[in-house]
Amino acid sequence: MEKIHPNCWNEHGELKTVMVCSPSSVDVPDQRTADYVGWEKPVNQEKAKENHEEMKRAMENAGAKVIDYSDYLTDEVRDLNQQLINRVFVRDLACVYGKTVIPGDAGTTMRAPEYIHSHELFQTWFEEKTFSIRDNNRLKALENGDVFVLNKDTVFINTGLRSSIESIEALKEKIFQAGFSEIGIIDLPRTGETMHLDMNCNVAGGNLLIAKSYMRLFPVRIVSEMGGRYVMMEEFIKRQGFEVLWTDDIKHTVADINFLNLDPETLLISTKANKSILKDHPFLKGKRLIEVDVNELEKGGGGIRCMTLPFERG
Repeated sequence: MEKIHPNCWNEHGELKTVMVCSPSSVDVPDQRTADYVGWEKPVNQEKAKENHEEMKRAMENAGAKVIDYSDYLTDEVRDLNQQLINRVFVRDLACVYGKTVIPGDAGTTMRAPEYIHSHELFQTWFEEKTFSIRDNNRLKALENGDVFVLNKDTVFINTGLRSSIESIEALKEKIFQAGFSEIGIIDLPRTGETMHLDMNCNVAGGNLLIAKSYMRLFPVRIVSEMGGRYVMMEEFIKRQGFEVLWTDDIKHTVADINFLNLDPETLLISTKANKSILKDHPFLKGKRLIEVDVNELEKGGGGIRCMTLPFERG
């Protein structure tokens, strides 16, 4: 495959290149097994693959190039990778900070192999100045569902269940070198429902963030090369040019919050999403909503954003 030239300075620009991974070949057959592996419900992977193809088609129809990293695995790792039930959740594997790709580090050993497999591919897809597989050597855990690139100045990171403050401290200079001037750090409850930042809030365009109402009670630590200070979350978000739509009208965390921006006017959402949330603010009027059935995939505890890793946005 030709070298990829990553370019992501926000969460809402036109999606041009995105990475996914098709679901595992291994079913999660019953509720007891689902509980053991941290999934919401049993999953039939054949149905999940049908859902995944529908999601890919929707992104391709919107003009995005979709790369399934499982197509590029070597024979040496392919058999193992096909049995990794969480491999579909590619958002956690890395993040594009401007034009720099920084690898994540698994917050649980169950997910460690897929990080290694994908990062080895990234070495061939990106120039070395763009991606270094060694950048996560000092990390304890950083899953990128906890990371939002808000704009050309600021990133927003959660130190929660799967990401550590030590990892952010280890990476902050790399983030500054990528062109960003500040990092906002929030520390959310360590529960399955609040596992990642993108299960609690999401950017819904260039001027609006949708967030669970409880988050307004949390301070954000702002870190820059000049030092650090604390502000409350709403003040932090508004300083980045966003209004905040606080909502308690969330019935299904994954379906309602975990959508993907296809461009500034278009959201890719689950058919199970509570669409009333997306009509509760003047900035959302006229927003185009493209619905896809990802019900079987969502039973694994992640949604559309979790299953997509943008490489290029316009």
